[in-house]
Amino acid sequence: QVHLVESGGGSVQAGGSLTLHCTANEYIYCMGWFRQTPGKEREGVAQVTKDGATTYADSVKGRFTISRDNAKKMSLQMSGLKPEDTAMYYCAAGAYCYSLRSSEYDYWGQGTQVTVSS
Repeated sequence: QVHLVESGGGSVQAGGSLTLHCTANEYIYCMGWFRQTPGKEREGVAQVTKDGATTYADSVKGRFTISRDNAKKMSLQMSGLKPEDTAMYYCAAGAYCYSLRSSEYDYWGQGTQVTVSS
């Protein structure tokens, strides 16, 4: 069973930056970030394979950078943050990276809150 732990959430003003981290207890090929606000479906943000191949949602391209620190750790550097980026951010992991849909992931962290004020 893969366990994921997120860290790095917090509050920031619009235009600011935050970095999220996710650590797994064992190696897994695909890791990603999703976010969710109350009443809305979980939305894919970005994903990265063990080899460093990345996929981004259009809404974050050019502002967020996902990276694989090693086989068990992943980071999401967020800059140019907007109030609409406010959400609970979840780390996810799975055997393969497909099209950044929540149904494609097998393991989930507990989430870390990101709040961006205007």
